Amino acid sequence: MPALSQIKKDIEFYQGLHSLLKVLKGIAISQYHMWEKKLQPFEVFSHYIEGFLGGINLEEINHPFIIPPTKTLAVVAVTSDAGLLGGLNREIVNRALDEIKEGGVFIVVGERGKLYAQGRVKEVVAFEGIKDDTKFNQAIELRNYLIGELVNGRIGVVKIVYPRAYSLAVQRIEKEILLPYGLKEKESYLQLEDFILESSIERIVEYLVFLWLGRKLYDIFNMSRLAEFAARFLHLEECTQKLEDMDQKLKFKYFRLQHEITDRSIREIFAGRLNYGYR
Repeated sequence: MPALSQIKKDIEFYQGLHSLLKVLKGIAISQYHMWEKKLQPFEVFSHYIEGFLGGINLEEINHPFIIPPTKTLAVVAVTSDAGLLGGLNREIVNRALDEIKEGGVFIVVGERGKLYAQGRVKEVVAFEGIKDDTKFNQAIELRNYLIGELVNGRIGVVKIVYPRAYSLAVQRIEKEILLPYGLKEKESYLQLEDFILESSIERIVEYLVFLWLGRKLYDIFNMSRLAEFAARFLHLEECTQKLEDMDQKLKFKYFRLQHEITDRSIREIFAGRLNYGYR
């Protein structure tokens, strides 16, 4: 049985660790709310783009953004290089790999996601993890890569898997189809002959989808960053609960051992007195 002093040291150690986790949780909560306020809604920009494209019968547009040149699937997994996320990256990679079980191109954002995927897929196209000061340029870089691969006929369908936090305590792994671009059917479309178009309708659609995709990826990167803070809070909360349970067990063990030592000392004292009195 461990010495009483060692158990006491363990209790002090875990109490100190508990205090540290409490501070880290507070930081994660602050970061989450600060980042939440920074997010600029994509819906406003998307509303105007989709509002125009929604008036066009896209079935009549012969463009690889609308009609994929091949059925080859590319799946993008957006992961984080930060720590204390409680298996979030692994879950994202697993969901993304499930999408390409029958073949496809696996693309991952983040070094940790790349490490999780290695050995499980033939080839991994990796991009640097999201950084706050360069995330817009990173979104543009990924967009240009995807469009280049699609235009050259190497891929036809693009899906993306990423984490999204709906609140500090609720988050999900989301999956979306980015390309080909599509909208719900409408009963009526714009009469394009009523407009003077300087460019062909195909070029207009191409440019609008080009803009939309860059902003969409940027927005996903921001949402992934927000989900990172939420995941860290949940992981730290789980660790805190485990530490509290461990602390209770150690305290019980400490008091039980202390009681046994006290009881043994009392018995030895009485035994000594009895022996002394007997003599």
